[in-house]
Amino acid sequence: MYSTFQINSDECLVCNNQIMSKIGELQGVFGAEVDFVNGRISVNHTDEVSREDISKKLEEIGFKNQY
Repeated sequence: MYSTFQINSDECLVCNNQIMSKIGELQGVFGAEVDFVNGRISVNHTDEVSREDISKKLEEIGFKNQY
């Protein structure tokens, strides 16, 4: 399953590795695609992890989720 989050897009491209690493820490997450141009992150995950858990992790990293 994929979940897409609208985020603030003023982050740097260098942060991509940090985002992937932190999101990947969640049980049930297989990967993520970051689209800085359009301000979106698409996360590939199982039912083991909820959208809320992913959203919390994004906020921990420093992204303001803009559902």
